[in-house]
Amino acid sequence: MARSTSAVVVGAGIAGASTALALRRQGLAVTLVDAWEPGHAAAASGGEHRILRASHGTDELYARWSRDARVGWLQLAEQTGQELFVQCGAVMLAREGHTSWEDASRQTLTRLGIPHFVAPASELPARLPVLDSHGITYGLWEPEAGFVYARRATVATTEQFLHEGGVLRRGRVITDSREHPQLDGRPLEADVVVMACGAWMGGLFPRSVRRLVEVVRQNVIMIEPPAGETAYDHGSFPCWIDHGNNAYGIPAAGGYGFKAVLVWKQLSIDLDEEDRIVDATSIARTRRYISQRFPGLADRPISGMAVGQIANTIDTHFLIDRHPEHDRVILVAGDSGHLFKHGPVVGDYVAGLALRRYETDPRFRLGARGTIDPASRPQ
Repeated sequence: MARSTSAVVVGAGIAGASTALALRRQGLAVTLVDAWEPGHAAAASGGEHRILRASHGTDELYARWSRDARVGWLQLAEQTGQELFVQCGAVMLAREGHTSWEDASRQTLTRLGIPHFVAPASELPARLPVLDSHGITYGLWEPEAGFVYARRATVATTEQFLHEGGVLRRGRVITDSREHPQLDGRPLEADVVVMACGAWMGGLFPRSVRRLVEVVRQNVIMIEPPAGETAYDHGSFPCWIDHGNNAYGIPAAGGYGFKAVLVWKQLSIDLDEEDRIVDATSIARTRRYISQRFPGLADRPISGMAVGQIANTIDTHFLIDRHPEHDRVILVAGDSGHLFKHGPVVGDYVAGLALRRYETDPRFRLGARGTIDPASRPQ
């Protein structure tokens, strides 16, 4: 088999940038193409930060990937001289009567030897005094978890790629009637072509991808803690996931407020036309949740808002596979909300698949996808 020597990666989000860097480190001549600059506001890899934790229900692959990615982020931080990962811990709040995901995560973390502990409900007021723990059975704590500065990490990955000899190009890639990628009216020609265009993948690949993903709006709100109060800062408070209320957040850090996100199946988004403005309903719902779970922030002003988009697959697993008609084209899509934390590992995995070192994992294939047990949900 002829050795691959050239690659084009389309999409400079974290999946694309990490893949481009991994392919470059394998000696290929790599061009990374994006319609905008890396870390731009409309990208799923934009925004300020993302949680990194190993709790992923019953699925060991994601737990392992998260731990490996943590090492990858620390290595990239050392290479670039930037703070990319902040180890502030993460706590999963197990709701009374609905603890299957947290119970499964505990078992998986124990099996893999990943550091964690359980804080019973009686301890939560002492450990997290600004949290109203009403309705919580226990907190599943990962002390080595934390968050990644998202935009900063995406740009740092791209800059490291350029430092190591890669090429970055601005341009809009489309596909023809056979779903072959084109740039400037001509087919993309390379030994390897990786398409990692996030929420735009369904539009680019209407036959292969569109039926497998649903693009939804993600509204983010940041609350300004009281002046002089440090209890909401990352030195005092961990990242938190409140599955029972479909909520998660990140403590105040880097000059940003206390981040709170509510997740519900609302909200489609027009990627090319719609304003990225948080709507009044989302603000009201988030404030209602904040007043219940973090009552000390109930009347605090909003210090920042953002709107992103997430391309969710039916079963919440990534889509990483060869195009069914174009063997050199690798498709990377799906669940961008939970992909970011795995960025360095996803890049290595996609590069290995592109270079034919292995076949794609069955859970990532384009073929039949279905629903899964909630206890195994990676998110």
